[in-house]
Amino acid sequence: MNRIDILRDSIIDKLLTISNKDYLTALYQLINNRSIENEKVELTEEQILMLQLSEHDIENGNLITQTELDKSDFKWLKEL
Repeated sequence: MNRIDILRDSIIDKLLTISNKDYLTALYQLINNRSIENEKVELTEEQILMLQLSEHDIENGNLITQTELDKSDFKWLKEL
């Protein structure tokens, strides 16, 4: 993983721990206001592979509902 990917993953990990709605709203507005119209996103080989695997799962019906995912996440969190 390159340095940008590590930094992005670190930020995402920290975001997942924030529960303050006002703080999250402010962060969302900050991120949402940046100009991305002309920005080209370069995907890593790993990201491309993950997208391909996701497409394969969709084609084969390997899906779960959001409710099932939420229940699984809740169960996992209770086990921590």
